[in-house]
Parts: sequence; C-alpha cells; structure tokens
Amino acid sequence: MNGGGNNPESRIGRRMIWLAALVLLGGLYALFSTLEQDGGTVVSIDAGGAAMIVLQQDRNGHYQGQGTINNQPVNFLVDTGATDVSVPETMARALGLKFGPPVQVMTAAGPSQAWMTRLNEVSIGGIRRRDVRATITSGEFNGVLLGMSFLRHYSLRQQDGKLVISEGLAAEQLSIDGGR
Repeated sequence: MNGGGNNPESRIGRRMIWLAALVLLGGLYALFSTLEQDGGTVVSIDAGGAAMIVLQQDRNGHYQGQGTINNQPVNFLVDTGATDVSVPETMARALGLKFGPPVQVMTAAGPSQAWMTRLNEVSIGGIRRRDVRATITSGEFNGVLLGMSFLRHYSLRQQDGKLVISEGLAAEQLSIDGGR
C-alpha cells in the first residue's frame, strides 16, 4: 500500500498548506506594520465642536501621527522637548518652505545649523493651527518633530500608553489655574 507521502496529490496538498501559511504570515506582517506606522490615531469631536486626537504609543515609546504642513502630508513625531516644529532640510525644500535667517539650535545630537521659517498651516487629526513658527534643520531624519510652537496651544494628557491632544482646554486651564 502506498504511504501517502509519495502520492503526488498529497505533496501538492502540503505545498498548498505551506503556501497559505506564508501568505497569512505576510498579510499579518503587512497589517501590523501599517498599524505601527499609523500610530493608532483616533480623532473625535466633542459636543462643543472641539477636536481631540488620541495617539497610541509605538514600540519605542514615541507618539507618531499623520498630518499635514501647508496641505502636504507628513509624519509627525510628537516632541515636547522641541521648542519649535522642526522640519528636515530635504523635506522643507520638497514642501517649498522659505528659509529664513540662520540660527544655531541644540539637538539631541548636539549643536546644529538651522533656519527659521513660518508654516502657513499645521494639522494633525482634526486639530489645525495657522502661522506656526518652525525651524528647518540641516540634519536628516524621518518625519517632522511636532514641537511646542504647535503643542503649547493645546492640552496634552498622557496615560496608559496613549497621548490625548485636545483643543480648547489649554486656555480654560490657564484661567482655572489663575494664569500660572
């Protein structure tokens, strides 16, 4: 009796199972890669019309989200330690930004050459801000640092691996705290 192992139909069946398993693994890899890049951004608007976004912390402990600068898509990395929104030079040229006066900035890698600029509009999720101060940095990195020149206008709350950026709360909190 033939043991099934040499049966051509049996070999084809096993190959199809292996092929299906590889396709499944490839699909799962693609799905999780997309979720990681997206940062798990959730956008909502409350009853008063104020926008709020929730960014999911990535594996490296960072908060990233898709947004726009002057209606051009960019990937933001939230950086509360950055004074301004910081755009790499190559990206700034691609976005058509104007290079203003040169300045020296201090980065995590040390002092660096930069240029001041203004961004007509910055948005992430449903939150938008016009006329945002920014720096164009000579160093290259993926994405744009979303710094305090944008973030200071909003309320930030971090909890359980999520960062909530809310519209309208920062001014209310200043009045509650007596302007402190």
